[in-house]
Amino acid sequence: MNNSTQPKASTFTRIKDMLGHWLDSDYKRIENPKALAVKVDWERCIPFIILHLGLFLLIWVSWSPTAVIAAIILYILRMFAITGFYHRYFSHRSFKAGRIMQFIMAVWGNTAMQRGALWWAANHRHHHKHSDTEEDLHSPGVQGFWWSHIGWITCKRNFPTDYSQIKDLAKFPELVFLNRFDQLVPYLYGACMYALGYFLETTYPTLAVTAPQFFVWTFFVSTVFLLHGTLMINSMAHVWGKQRYKTKDDSKNSAILAIITLGEGWHNNHHRYPHSTRQGFKWWEIDITYYGLKIMSLLGLITKLRKVPDEIIQNRSK
Repeated sequence: MNNSTQPKASTFTRIKDMLGHWLDSDYKRIENPKALAVKVDWERCIPFIILHLGLFLLIWVSWSPTAVIAAIILYILRMFAITGFYHRYFSHRSFKAGRIMQFIMAVWGNTAMQRGALWWAANHRHHHKHSDTEEDLHSPGVQGFWWSHIGWITCKRNFPTDYSQIKDLAKFPELVFLNRFDQLVPYLYGACMYALGYFLETTYPTLAVTAPQFFVWTFFVSTVFLLHGTLMINSMAHVWGKQRYKTKDDSKNSAILAIITLGEGWHNNHHRYPHSTRQGFKWWEIDITYYGLKIMSLLGLITKLRKVPDEIIQNRSK
């Protein structure tokens, strides 16, 4: 039948499906995401659009040193959850963590509003298998800079979680729950930030903090910067920097990106040996995420951090 003659879904059905996808990422679960169209899914992008529009609230709430410092601290702490656990643990299993710890860090990473840990890991594993080829979800050399930076996460095909990529993680029902209801934690995080702002406003008035101001800085501002800081690795780290190793992709090392992302900027190192907990292979390559993970291992919170083989560190191929 010609598509033009097929009956269109009713407005009620479209609204029901839109709300269903917002509330449950596995709503009407699709086993083969590749069958979906490569086009922007505006309805599912609305939460991300609202997140960015929230920055305009700064016009009304202004700022205070307390709100700005809190936003920076929460940027760092949540970036660590993304880089240390969403990336190095869930995506690459570069160290061991108990079930309770992996759940706690999956929750904390989810406050960054970058979807669930399973969706994140599935896409990243796919990226490493097909980096900078036609199959890559976000290659600046193939699809262009803006698609690699933000366009790919708006794509209808890329919204579902490809569970075939993460069978080792999908066996944990609590992680699947967080992945399905990935809007729940960000909403709870936002409510906590507003409540904390109200507490500071009423208890310590000399700080010049208001509840709306604290909420806007710690939720909207901090989260938007965190999102784009993370996405820079997909886009800029495959365009800007230097290659130490001759890999089969365009990955590059950048000290500036490493600072912004707590160590993820040593991206060429990472593509040379993605199983390592540490991405700054040289002593002078600052890798704050690794330092944090090392401290956690000394405290017994995680174990078996995987090292870079000596022959990889010593043998430069480019």
